[in-house]
Amino acid sequence: MAGGPVTGPTNLNFFLARAEQARGEAEAATLDLVRERCRRSETAWSALADKAQRGEQLRIEDQKRKAATAASISNEDHIQEEQAGSDSRMFGRRTTPF
Repeated sequence: MAGGPVTGPTNLNFFLARAEQARGEAEAATLDLVRERCRRSETAWSALADKAQRGEQLRIEDQKRKAATAASISNEDHIQEEQAGSDSRMFGRRTTPF
């Protein structure tokens, strides 16, 4: 797969649907080995869904952190610009008599 794995709500929904399907197949199975296989499949799909959900939460938290950092940097730049403007005005006039 080029570009790495794709994750997101679509994959989460797919994993949850597959887990539900496997659960239904396990309940309908009449053979013990088939029932066990379906339960293992359900466990695997559920684990993938959990992992996808954690990944999505981490991605959202990372986006929030980056946005907060960008806002902080922007605010610092604005403060520095204001200070530079006031410094240039101060240097143009005397503040102490000679």
